[in-house]
Amino acid sequence: MFARYYVELPVAAEDVERAVLDDPGAWVPGIAGAASARGEALLAEVGFGESLRLGRQVSLEFDPPIRMPSKTVLPIRWRAAAAESLFPALDADLEVAALGSHSTQLSMSARYVPPMGALGRMIDKALLHRVAEATIKDFLDRVGERLMTLIPSRDA
Repeated sequence: MFARYYVELPVAAEDVERAVLDDPGAWVPGIAGAASARGEALLAEVGFGESLRLGRQVSLEFDPPIRMPSKTVLPIRWRAAAAESLFPALDADLEVAALGSHSTQLSMSARYVPPMGALGRMIDKALLHRVAEATIKDFLDRVGERLMTLIPSRDA
């Protein structure tokens, strides 16, 4: 399955790139945990997870950034730390691309394979894909908010 989401930030791409690549292992896991909690809340709202609570820790891995003329990509692997066969593994690209001298598009393209074979694919089509999309949106919105706190204002 594939999901994509983007936000626009009113700052220069080089400032966003610098903030994204400056030790993402220190600030991304907290944001990922909050986004995962939001996904679990959505599952509970639609009848999954309240009686069968499957709390999980998420493991994040970052590959080296890929710099291209038009954008910089930070590959991320998002996995359940335990009970991996019950949760999808997600491979994502966090992308930083200039939209102008003072505007940046921050986007995420994510790919995952639903667990549990054909049954997992049916459940994903019916419901879980929307939860995954909402989780990715929540994650990227939080990343954008966090980056705006890390980038010094040019107005000062």
